[in-house]
Amino acid sequence: MGYQFTTVVVTVLVVAALFALIRRGWTSRVRRQSGIAPLPELPAGVEDREPLLAVPGMYVSTTEAGAPLERIAARGLGLSARARVLVLDEGVLYDRRGAPALFVPAADVVSVGTQSGMAGKFVEKDGLAVLTWTLGDTVVDTGFRTQHAEDKQRFLSAVEAIAPGLRA
Repeated sequence: MGYQFTTVVVTVLVVAALFALIRRGWTSRVRRQSGIAPLPELPAGVEDREPLLAVPGMYVSTTEAGAPLERIAARGLGLSARARVLVLDEGVLYDRRGAPALFVPAADVVSVGTQSGMAGKFVEKDGLAVLTWTLGDTVVDTGFRTQHAEDKQRFLSAVEAIAPGLRA
């Protein structure tokens, strides 16, 4: 009985220490990234507008552009959530469940494409729709996994249609 009790106590302490280290690392990342610009404001009356496209899926995360493992933890951008992405004339709205909505103005869109993964999710080849945009002085990638595979191309095309820098 003494040996089993000691084993359980040591295991619990090790697990608690690991969680404490994970929390410390995340808090440190948020603090390091505190200089990132505030998120863009939602356009007035956006809830009442009919989107050009609405697609259900999973908000994966936002990372530094071109660095799919460098998650942006500040401003709540690093946490995955079920979401619906809406493409509006003014930009792209990630309506995240359990997290504040993220709006990307069309003028801030740099590019849109696909990737196999980023911090938070790795899937089949080109399984994520990735929006590259500017947040203040920082260029970031935001990943979204559509619930239905056929919606990914519809999303990419809709973003290309509204982003001034992407129009042919």
